[in-house]
Amino acid sequence: MSEYPGLARRMWHRLEPIHATLYFAPQAAEEAAALGYDVESRWPRYFAWRTAPLGAAGPELVAGTFYSFSPRMIARYVPAIWSTATPEQVLAARLRAMDRVLRGLIGDRVPVPELAEAAALARQAAENATAAARPLAAANRDLPWPDEPHLVLWQAITVLREHRGDGHLAALLTNGLDPCESLVSFAAVGAAPEAAFAGRGWTEQEWSAARSRLYARGWLDAEGRATEQAKKGRNPVERLTDELAAGPWRALGRARAERLAQLVNPLLGAVFTSSILPARSTLGIGTIHVT
Repeated sequence: MSEYPGLARRMWHRLEPIHATLYFAPQAAEEAAALGYDVESRWPRYFAWRTAPLGAAGPELVAGTFYSFSPRMIARYVPAIWSTATPEQVLAARLRAMDRVLRGLIGDRVPVPELAEAAALARQAAENATAAARPLAAANRDLPWPDEPHLVLWQAITVLREHRGDGHLAALLTNGLDPCESLVSFAAVGAAPEAAFAGRGWTEQEWSAARSRLYARGWLDAEGRATEQAKKGRNPVERLTDELAAGPWRALGRARAERLAQLVNPLLGAVFTSSILPARSTLGIGTIHVT
């Protein structure tokens, strides 16, 4: 197998936490509140931030592109979020938020030439991300590029993470896991605790029904624990996700990808020491290993 799927996974580990600051940083919550969003829950701003590149999307489109969220839960927020602010207003506020977040994280600690180099490398990778069947990646790549290097870097990282995410959904479909089953199986193999997925909106009955389907498939035992078959069954999902995410890194080349990883290390370190992100992630970074 090519080295690039493995490289795609390693780069995801480096870049995903930088993108994810948008959903948890206090500066982003402040910008959302200024638009009029209720920030007692993170979901109104989450759906607004992440959906805005698609335009004023309705609940069916959001459910289709987000996959693992209950459609009923999505419908509580979409399309209501567009009565608070337009997608154009949300996108402008998103950039303002990330400008504040990134300046707060790195300030003057990253020299401008290195930051500009990182931005150029990430943008090159993002521009080589295939848009076919990648709606969220394509929508983010349709946006104009900002002028400031730190915002170019963040926008490129966002394109890359959505490109990987779109491919992950294709991998789940290919391997016969419906939206709720994808979460139940993910939790069962130890990627994240079940409680971490409570915000996705599935009822106890829906979660239990997904467990029953996975039990019938041989993926769970009678106590709901993952069987060896489940662990083997998740491997093709992760392998295909990596393979589908490899294109931008193949185009960039290993040496330049490793240079990008080196350049973002100070920012990544600042993210981790800031405690912006929750202690337990739903992404399985560091807990899922492909064999």
